[in-house]
Amino acid sequence: MSRFRILIVDDEPLSRTRLRRLIALDPDCELVGECVNGAQAVTLHRDLRPDVIFLDVHMPEMDGFAVLRAIAGSEALVILASAHGEHAVKAFESAVFDYLLKPFGRRRFHESLQRAKARILSNRSTDVAIPPESAPTVPHPERIAVRSNGTVLFLKLEEVDWFEAADNYVLVHRGRETFIIRATMADLESKLNPAQFLRVHRSSIVNLDRIKELRPWFRGDYLVVLRDGTELTLTKTHRENLESRLLLGAA
Repeated sequence: MSRFRILIVDDEPLSRTRLRRLIALDPDCELVGECVNGAQAVTLHRDLRPDVIFLDVHMPEMDGFAVLRAIAGSEALVILASAHGEHAVKAFESAVFDYLLKPFGRRRFHESLQRAKARILSNRSTDVAIPPESAPTVPHPERIAVRSNGTVLFLKLEEVDWFEAADNYVLVHRGRETFIIRATMADLESKLNPAQFLRVHRSSIVNLDRIKELRPWFRGDYLVVLRDGTELTLTKTHRENLESRLLLGAA
């Protein structure tokens, strides 16, 4: 029996045919269903329990984002596909696993599917019994979509150094580059992997891998010094949370 159950949701026959052929190249995958609109997608998702859903954005009556809202909390990894790059930012704000820009090649498809399989295997290996009333775990995104000079870039979250609040926007700092996204810090924090990112101040979230040292500051606050020399304030409110995440061996 195949280990990975795949569902295709796309109203274009040619797109479904191409996806079907690409999926067939992977012996670990089983195509359990195809549908042409959002309403069918919601029903098949409930009945078939797929591991991965390849979901088109533009469909009649109920588009891909409406489907995402209808299956919120699903354990299935959703890979959104569209011929329009302007949907990428909204896609990652909706916590999809990946975004394929049509027409995508075999290599891009293979990369996306292999990452999805790796995530599923990781989730299966760490599954623990949870009470029936507990909500299913929503996968944390691995990339974030940002706009730059009229184009959409897909940044790996592991490459981001820190996030900075700016009114109704968030600045994304990666090395010497800074990008802007429309989001609140609270919403962003809820989507980030807490094993990788931590709130250190109401205005900043930092990648734990970028922290070089902590320096005592005023009134119990600390300075968080990143590897590139950036200094951020760690307030007492967030200090305990950070210390619990670090192995503190210094006296």
